[in-house]
Amino acid sequence: MPDDEATPPLDELMRAIEAEDRSAVSALAEEMHYADLAQAYQELDEEKHHLFLKTIGPAKAADMLVELPDSLIEEALDAFSPSELKILFRELSDDDRVDILQDVGEEARLRFLGLLGPEDEELTRSLLKYEHDTAGGRMTTRIGRVFANQTVKQAVDMLRRSQESTETLSRIFVVDQKGRLIGKLRFRDLAFNTWDTPVRDIMREIGPERVLATADQEEAANMLLKYDLIALPVVDEFDHLLGLITHDDAMEIMQEESTEDIEKIAGIGGEQSEETYLNTTILTQFRRRAGWLTGLAFVSILSGYVMMRFGSILSEVFLLALFLPMVVAAGGNTGGQASTMVIRAMSLGEIDHDATWQVAWRELRTGLFLGLLLGSCMALFTVVLLPFFHFDLPAGMTLAKVAIAVAVALTTQVTSATFLGSLLPLGARAVRLDPAVVSAPAIAAIVDVSGMLIYFTVARAILGL
Repeated sequence: MPDDEATPPLDELMRAIEAEDRSAVSALAEEMHYADLAQAYQELDEEKHHLFLKTIGPAKAADMLVELPDSLIEEALDAFSPSELKILFRELSDDDRVDILQDVGEEARLRFLGLLGPEDEELTRSLLKYEHDTAGGRMTTRIGRVFANQTVKQAVDMLRRSQESTETLSRIFVVDQKGRLIGKLRFRDLAFNTWDTPVRDIMREIGPERVLATADQEEAANMLLKYDLIALPVVDEFDHLLGLITHDDAMEIMQEESTEDIEKIAGIGGEQSEETYLNTTILTQFRRRAGWLTGLAFVSILSGYVMMRFGSILSEVFLLALFLPMVVAAGGNTGGQASTMVIRAMSLGEIDHDATWQVAWRELRTGLFLGLLLGSCMALFTVVLLPFFHFDLPAGMTLAKVAIAVAVALTTQVTSATFLGSLLPLGARAVRLDPAVVSAPAIAAIVDVSGMLIYFTVARAILGL
């Protein structure tokens, strides 16, 4: 008989917490990854939070806090005494400490800053001046840094003294006497050269692989991916080396940015929630969705107004009602496709500000080809299959004329919707809005109205109504 499957550690931990078995909680927490501890904390009832935190202690809780949603961090910190908080903040890297302090209220932030040592407080305050979503707000200052005028031995001795406080030694950056970034090294470059070799002779110069501290975090993440870097140096406007962003930071940034874009494309507004879906309150979900849906509902009333204005056309040729939903939906679908592709290309840095009309011309042609394809298909359907259904038409009107009207309207609708879908995100960026806010629901609402106008106008002109 096979042995029963072992109980997952997370389930064991949850049971131990529920039973208030502190020794079991402590033992299990020692063996678990801090991300799993953060998951356990979020799944616990609030009354168990204090027990859990006090049992694992401030040192173990430090890394776990970084994985918690913003809304839970201040509550977790308040579970510890001032002496325990000093231990907790000492365990955190400078960038994680700043991330946590950016997520608490102003009063709490001042109180927590007062618990730091003079050196840590000065460093933390200097990093807090950068917004959370900038490269400076995400960087760590624990850098492997050497000077160009040093020898290999001097550089290794310098790194040895700071090894415990350095984020990574896989990439070492070279600065001049004024702290300006001029090159980089790998640790093996130091290991396989003689002690008296000048650092300047073995370093590699850095080209564009650097980012300003004030730049958006997404730009930093894209540079890490573009240049296939382990660490990206962060500099000020005078090229002084301030810190670095590592590849794990880039993964977090891309997750945050992609989630934000997906939510905005879906018409979900408000600040992005870091809590899991099941832990996000219904009220929060309501607030984030209601605004867009209400606005788009009023825009959609225009569709009804267009229908009222052209209702006489449907009365005369009721067959046109068969194609109306398809024409409108085709525009929404193609417009949404164009918008999504342009937003993605913009987020990856593939489209610069000078490429607006190049993109528009490209999508205009694509939309025309798609429109001709769909229009031809609907025209064939009308001429070949509809005769079997014996629709009544006004005297002097043929299915061939209806087919032409539908084909022209559909081609025009798809072409214009594709063109509009590509221009709206670019226009949003031009006026300093997030392109993702020009989302698929917004485009769908707009092309619903334009689609009806196009359809009824073309039908009236071609069918002589």
